[in-house]
Amino acid sequence: MTDFTLATDDQGVAVITWDTVGKSMNVMNQQGFADLDALVAQALTDDAVKGIVITSGKEGSFAGGMDLNIIAAMRDSSDDPAKAIFDGVMDMHGVLRRIERAGMDPKTNKGGKPIAAALPGTALGIGLEIPLACHRIFAADNPKAKIGLPEIMVGIFPGAGGTTRLSRKLGAMGASPLLLQGKLNDPTAAMKAGVIDEVVPAEDLLAKAKAWVLSEPNIVKPWDDKGWKMPGGAPYHPAGFMTFVGASAMVNGNTQGVYPAAKALLSAVYEGALVPFDTALKIEARWFTHVLLNPSSSAMIRSLFINKEKLEKGANRPDVADQRVQKVGVIGAGMMGAGIALVSAKAGIEVVLIDNSQEAADKGKAYSAAYMDKGIARKKSTPEKKEALLGLINATTDYAALAGCDLIVEAVFEDMGVKAEVTKKVQAVVGADCVFATNTSTLPITELAQAAENAETFIGIHFFSPVDKMNLVEIIKGQKTGDVAVAKALDFVRQIRKTPIVVNDARFFYANRCIIPYINEGIRMVKEGVSPALIENAAKLVGMPLGPLQLVDETSIDLGVKIAKATKAAMGDAYPDGEVDEVLFWMADAGRMGRKSNAGFYTYDDKGKREGLWAELGDKYPVAADQPDLITVQHRLLFAQVLEAVRALEDGVLTDIREGDVGAILGWGFAPWSGGPFSWLDILGAPFAAETCDMLTETYGDRFKTPDLLRELADRNGTFYARFGEGVDTAA
Repeated sequence: MTDFTLATDDQGVAVITWDTVGKSMNVMNQQGFADLDALVAQALTDDAVKGIVITSGKEGSFAGGMDLNIIAAMRDSSDDPAKAIFDGVMDMHGVLRRIERAGMDPKTNKGGKPIAAALPGTALGIGLEIPLACHRIFAADNPKAKIGLPEIMVGIFPGAGGTTRLSRKLGAMGASPLLLQGKLNDPTAAMKAGVIDEVVPAEDLLAKAKAWVLSEPNIVKPWDDKGWKMPGGAPYHPAGFMTFVGASAMVNGNTQGVYPAAKALLSAVYEGALVPFDTALKIEARWFTHVLLNPSSSAMIRSLFINKEKLEKGANRPDVADQRVQKVGVIGAGMMGAGIALVSAKAGIEVVLIDNSQEAADKGKAYSAAYMDKGIARKKSTPEKKEALLGLINATTDYAALAGCDLIVEAVFEDMGVKAEVTKKVQAVVGADCVFATNTSTLPITELAQAAENAETFIGIHFFSPVDKMNLVEIIKGQKTGDVAVAKALDFVRQIRKTPIVVNDARFFYANRCIIPYINEGIRMVKEGVSPALIENAAKLVGMPLGPLQLVDETSIDLGVKIAKATKAAMGDAYPDGEVDEVLFWMADAGRMGRKSNAGFYTYDDKGKREGLWAELGDKYPVAADQPDLITVQHRLLFAQVLEAVRALEDGVLTDIREGDVGAILGWGFAPWSGGPFSWLDILGAPFAAETCDMLTETYGDRFKTPDLLRELADRNGTFYARFGEGVDTAA
């Protein structure tokens, strides 16, 4: 069966319908390009056809993008991957250019048949690049639809003409939010931005597109006409020069130079603006090929698109019946509980939100009200939707209201005794068979499960704050946690549209196990006399969203003190972070608790806005005359994290490196350009990584000691993804 079909009506309009077999949303593949090209050619050579409309057979959407396996197939099909990718991309350009030229005479621009795109809804990536090649874009008035080019978010850029066409249509400045930020718009906003041409009632979509096709419109694209000038000015024009200078500064400021796709995209726009359109497409293809051959882009695609999607679809879900949640009880209406209640209600789940006082419970529900009010103010929601969402949340102190819940999420104070008491009170109402999930970032799940009647239905769910903004959820299995509890947690996370990772129970689980060493290494360097500015900027220049000192300010220094004391009590003489505690405890004793006290490693104004690093820190810990080089500081900060990730895999806490990479990026922002800890080690190469560990160990101590698994891979010149890439150890 073909994904594209053609039907010509009695008025002479050929409607090409895209309907990918077996998919809920259209996805372009290699055969699809060939089929589309053949049908367009058939319609253009048919004298009975006056024009063409390209639309979708999927309700509410046009296309979700490209099957990225096409790119991998191009790359792997030849001994010369650069040539194979470039040729493959140029073939795609050929298909879209034939749509754009539509049979016109190349010299006179005469003839040709009008081609319109009719978008029922969402059009992303290639799903917008095809319409951009058409002569007019109609979109249904579907406020849920998203239209845009999000490729930059997964480490590439629009490479099927979208970069060149959009920048020529809107100018470099107008196109920059869509190209460089991957901004998505609803149809009305997309029309206002100039991306599409008309928004029409859904029931009139095809009729409007057909009427335009039959109106004998001018179909010559502006850039194919004589005398065309780029909106906003070409690079050699004074206004255009200023635009590109500003864009270059913005890109480097936002990416710190570590994301190859953004720089390549800007280069493609700049260089393409200096030459005729067809040459510009070749330039775009060249830069696209350059990006696809960069290991950073391959790693980002793998982690942020392919593996993230697999995890969201249940790659590691136990084979048990559907466990979607109908009614959830959320215990604790503080910041975490209020956020969990909000995302649950947004997913249409009935919520019982419980706290010790009605005032506290109502305050937790008010968080959802405030969230919806912001949406209404931005015209993203309506009062009716707010009322419906709040109607799903029952804020109460009465545990009896939990009757009928099929999932409990406990989000009370991080204290073993408090959590145990709540567990017993809840299970007295819901029974032992209801899955009970405790939201915790540090407390051991197996010990917490001792308070439960049935440890098989007890599980950990670690949400990241703020819940409504952070996409990762860490699911933690206790020693006796059963498959039904795991499936219930995974199905719930999927319902609330977040990305899950599943790990086994151990101190700090996975995420905090890696985050804490990063913070500690930064603080340790402060004590050594490394400049705080060097520490912070080294982190940002290697792609970390926050330096370790800013991160501890954000999470609060007193929390760091609490974790340090608990860890030392558990580890005794083996506790390795005494030097860190000296700095941390001194800061806490001085009342500098971080952002929440407007005083930490940074200074803040009265409104809590960060002003700069605290100058007086140097009075206690003077900056040394000799400073380490940038790469050494970056290696210390990154290896502190990735070595814990490897140890977590060795210890069986982490069972799938895909979860390790996706979780690191979504959970604490580990250098997204790298694809995650394991991808980064593969980019470096295991031999180089092990050698670097040896040097760091010799200078800074055993915390950088090469894990046995990394040493084994180094000796064999192997990679993590070659051995563990599909979630299993191929060497086992």
